[in-house]
Amino acid sequence: MDAQFLARHPLLTLAGMAALAVLAAWLAHRAGAAVLRRMTRHRPLAAAMVRYAYTPGRWVLIAAALYLVLHGAPDGLPGTAPAAAIVRLALIATLTWLAVRCCTAVGEAIVLLNPADVADNLGARRIQTQTRVLVRCVNLLVLAIGLAAMLMTLPGVRQIGASIMASAGLLGLIAGFAARPVLGNLIAGLQIAITQPIRLDDVLIVQGEWGRVEEITGAYVVVRIWDERRLVVPLQWFIENPFQNWTRTSAQLIGTVFLWADYRLPLAPLREELQRLCREAPEWDGRVCVLQVTDASERSMQLRALVSARDSGQAWDLRCRIREGLIAYVQMHWPDCLPRLRVEESPQADAGDAAAQGRGDGAGLPQASPAARAD
Repeated sequence: MDAQFLARHPLLTLAGMAALAVLAAWLAHRAGAAVLRRMTRHRPLAAAMVRYAYTPGRWVLIAAALYLVLHGAPDGLPGTAPAAAIVRLALIATLTWLAVRCCTAVGEAIVLLNPADVADNLGARRIQTQTRVLVRCVNLLVLAIGLAAMLMTLPGVRQIGASIMASAGLLGLIAGFAARPVLGNLIAGLQIAITQPIRLDDVLIVQGEWGRVEEITGAYVVVRIWDERRLVVPLQWFIENPFQNWTRTSAQLIGTVFLWADYRLPLAPLREELQRLCREAPEWDGRVCVLQVTDASERSMQLRALVSARDSGQAWDLRCRIREGLIAYVQMHWPDCLPRLRVEESPQADAGDAAAQGRGDGAGLPQASPAARAD
């Protein structure tokens, strides 16, 4: 009776088999995920792969189970052909999703194994930058392959593709010209990943703005400015334009402090004060502490203090501390040695001015007549 019922209702039979296949795939996914989690508990890379592939892996198993059920259905059964085509597309889409998630998991695991929150993080930032840019490029390639595989399963698209190949040269030129900014940024991203003119957390001067590299995407770079603004710069700009990278080889920096003072200011006490300020400053790394006269004019001399710090942020704070300390020292001990304008009066000029004034005073008096002088 049951066999006759199933023979009279093939669609109902197919639906029941599909439901059983979905249930079996779901149970297999749960059991396999539990086993893999236990096996990769002490392995960061494998654990990241399992965590990222958990959801897409479930849908891949479900789509594969449905595809096997529909592939084994009778040929004359109505509705199975379009259903099989839809499931085939879903299977390719979920496989693409799984591949993208696995690539992302590999990138995140590499980033976790190379933390940047350490004192000397140059190597970690280099690896993180390469990993993030390359993962985005690989994900784009996987998505393009998955989309092409989905389109090639449709018969109409294959015919269109054959006709397009006949004029591939002209269409390639048109598509390349239209997608020039996108392709330029993609190639620039690969160049940045390989040559690494910038890395994550690098300190840059871009278009006159000081900031740190906060994010590198597949199309642009986000620079966090010191006042919490964000400067968004296309990737291709860093390949075509010059910019300053203060942490290219090391985070250590030498800061400068300029002061103008009178020529009477003694330099030896000021150098001792600079040494004392550096020793008491927590930002100083102990490498450089120098005071030099770098310029002289007709009015004053220019003093330059060089001090070193571990990174750009501490270098800025150290410069401000040294500048304030030296100004306070000069104001307290040598206030007459601040820059001033000198005016010198010569004795000859004073005598000439007095004579001119006397002649001016006599010329203004009334003249006496000859008769009055005789009297």
